[in-house]
Amino acid sequence: MRDEYIKEAHKVIPDANILINVVSRRVKQLRRGSRPLVESLEKLSLEDVALREIIEGKISYEVTHA
Repeated sequence: MRDEYIKEAHKVIPDANILINVVSRRVKQLRRGSRPLVESLEKLSLEDVALREIIEGKISYEVTHA
């Protein structure tokens, strides 16, 4: 994963645990065939794709309390 993407995504989702969970869940979706919501001229890892989606506001998250 690229450090600059992690830093930028951390600005969007400041809680590191939530950021990890969102990226992890999105990577699983991408591995199962979901299409990326961002385009890139270069080949990105699935983790970087997920981070770019967060940075660009393409995916969001919701924290629920049971």
